[in-house]
Amino acid sequence: MATADRGLSIQTGSLTGLHWLGVALALISGIIHLVLGVNFIAEPLGWAFLLAAIGFFAGAGAVLVDYKRRLMYLLGIPFTAGQIVAWYVLNAPDFSPPGYADKAVQIVLIVVLIVLYRREA
Repeated sequence: MATADRGLSIQTGSLTGLHWLGVALALISGIIHLVLGVNFIAEPLGWAFLLAAIGFFAGAGAVLVDYKRRLMYLLGIPFTAGQIVAWYVLNAPDFSPPGYADKAVQIVLIVVLIVLYRREA
């Protein structure tokens, strides 16, 4: 568990391979959303992409600094699922290969978050 005297330093001692996989997946999706946000910055959807990127980066960061990890897993599940639903609603039926790739990353991320949440019960 995180303690107040540790501050916000990275706490890797308690991270497992599954944690690292989740962090990597969140960063991948965050980078994709950041690039999309920058490319579409003139449109409202661009700002939505940037907010999603911030969410993925913040979640990964919270896990790395051991800030309420179990809560981050629990919040990350609907946040990521919401990204999938929004992608489908906004893009159907015109899906692109990068979109499919990002959604595959997000589906695996949801599975990882569920497993991590259940393991730390």
